[in-house]
Amino acid sequence: MEKIIAGKPIMVNEEGFMINFSEWDCDICEELAREMEIDLTDRHWELINYVQGEYKNQSPLSIRKIGKSGVVDIKEFYQLFPNAPLKTVTKISGVPKPASCI
Repeated sequence: MEKIIAGKPIMVNEEGFMINFSEWDCDICEELAREMEIDLTDRHWELINYVQGEYKNQSPLSIRKIGKSGVVDIKEFYQLFPNAPLKTVTKISGVPKPASCI
């Protein structure tokens, strides 16, 4: 289905995850974050960049992997993205929902 995000028509799945990563940009990220009531900081952006890098390298994501990434520990991950952190960071990052998410 199509959703207007940051004034652009974007294809998303039934859960709101972007279908085409190449459509992602910073404006879309910021609007998705606002919808989830997250004020993006430099720490958020570091994690978003990490998640996108892992996606581009076709490396599966999990909460445990992010906690061991050296970017953030699990406690900070939950502080940055309090509600369903892995699902939230991947949606904001424009990448598909990880298989490890329910």
